[in-house]
Amino acid sequence: MFFSKGSFQWLFRALLFLVSVFALLLICNGIIVYSTHSKVFTHLKEVPYNKVGVVLGTAKYARKGGVNPFYKYRVDAAVQLYKAKKIKYILVSGDNATKSYNEPQRFKDDLLKRGIPESKIILDYAGFRTLDSMVRAYKVFGQESFTVISQFFHNQRAVYLAESFGINAIGYAAKEVSFRYAPKVYLREYLARVKVFLDLLLGIGPRYLGDPITIT
Repeated sequence: MFFSKGSFQWLFRALLFLVSVFALLLICNGIIVYSTHSKVFTHLKEVPYNKVGVVLGTAKYARKGGVNPFYKYRVDAAVQLYKAKKIKYILVSGDNATKSYNEPQRFKDDLLKRGIPESKIILDYAGFRTLDSMVRAYKVFGQESFTVISQFFHNQRAVYLAESFGINAIGYAAKEVSFRYAPKVYLREYLARVKVFLDLLLGIGPRYLGDPITIT
């Protein structure tokens, strides 16, 4: 089979594009991993104290049915931090875009069942994205430093974003979920890491801020 000159040019451009995309993914991922390697903790005893732990929201139920393990393990991690006196308050930041979808309230209900006092749980209903959650914890809830609670890979991105806005954040890693269970989540994370730099370059901020809310 013979290829025309035009076919070779098309193939070369396609390969160049794929290599460029792959390189971009690796670079963005590498920057975030390197910048946060000492700021995301996996062992409870090593976690420094912060007044507030910020739980990043996710859906309680998986599309395949049953409780979403990402959700369950984040609840577990928040309870662990609170009971170990590593945090005093739990700020649940998630999506409440519609009346029928309320991530923060679901977390609150389960945290209450696990013995966390209601007075220690604060809800952020406008944590539509990780960037929104980080900036709102600072600008709306007045926290210049806090502990992010999510899975390890998500914490890395969240902490990097927080520090880009002048926030002193660390992360406590909830139990990991198998790649085989949710491959799309892990693959999407690489794209989200590229978007971090695009958002920062374009000066993208939270979708909504609103009046300050004091955590005493």
